[in-house]
Amino acid sequence: MYYNKLVLRGTVIKSTGSWYIVRDAQGALTDCRIKGSFRIKGIKSTNPIAVGDKVIFEYEANGNYGIINEIEVRKNYIIRKSVNLSKQTHIIAANIDQVILLVTLAFPRTSTGFIDRFLATAEAYSIPGIIVFNKHDLYDEEQKKYLNELITEYEKVGYDCLVTSLVESKNIDAFGKILKGKITLLAGHSGVGKSTLINAAESDLHLRIGALSSAHDKGKHTTTFAEMYPLKQGGYIIDTPGIKEFGMVDMDKKNIAHYFPEMRALLNKCRFDNCTHVNEPGCAVKQAVENGDIALFRFENYLNILGSNDLISY
Repeated sequence: MYYNKLVLRGTVIKSTGSWYIVRDAQGALTDCRIKGSFRIKGIKSTNPIAVGDKVIFEYEANGNYGIINEIEVRKNYIIRKSVNLSKQTHIIAANIDQVILLVTLAFPRTSTGFIDRFLATAEAYSIPGIIVFNKHDLYDEEQKKYLNELITEYEKVGYDCLVTSLVESKNIDAFGKILKGKITLLAGHSGVGKSTLINAAESDLHLRIGALSSAHDKGKHTTTFAEMYPLKQGGYIIDTPGIKEFGMVDMDKKNIAHYFPEMRALLNKCRFDNCTHVNEPGCAVKQAVENGDIALFRFENYLNILGSNDLISY
């Protein structure tokens, strides 16, 4: 028996593994649990329900908490391979309008391999990706030169890029404008300044900020669980725990090139329809790399993904 049999719809704004906080249409928050052995058909993940999911729930008999009975169809989601569970996956967030990957070239360093894996996953689910390069004040001249080179290449591909620094008050307002009216997933390594940047752009939130570990220039996990926050200017931002590694999931190797926009544009120009762009003759992608039209680092990251063992597919 459920209290008044009142069926409600809402959005999951926080997941702690066994409990979920759901916001209904009136803005009321309800602590919810899932009904029995709840599992989304076709997705074997460690979290059957993710932040951003639209769910149907009703109150338990004494009315103290809700029971989630159903999840509505997702328009998209970002999923990755779990770090510790080789056969398990984790859905970071669902039903999002855009993803912002927060990157630092130092303190800590974000590799282009990590960037390209994340962007390729966003491409696979047709989610626009934006790259924000943070902590500009900490870069030396060589790093700033490298930063400009990266921005040139990513913007050439079609990705919007932004350089930010709280110390220099650089582009904080511009960062806030990107968020306006959108449901945005903000992701990156621990220590890149996700919570700090959100606080600067949206001062009412007061998210907890962690210190950087000086021993290895690695960030300490401050955000323990993904959580969705409403923005006073309209829209929502999903703050996430720092991601150490990004294992790609549910990817067919023959489709990986489709998730690199500069390669996707050339696929019908290769001699063979099933070209993997590795050692086939008449490959338009390899020719573009030789001509400098495709960045060598992007092509190398593509090859690394193609040769990896973590492309889990069900």
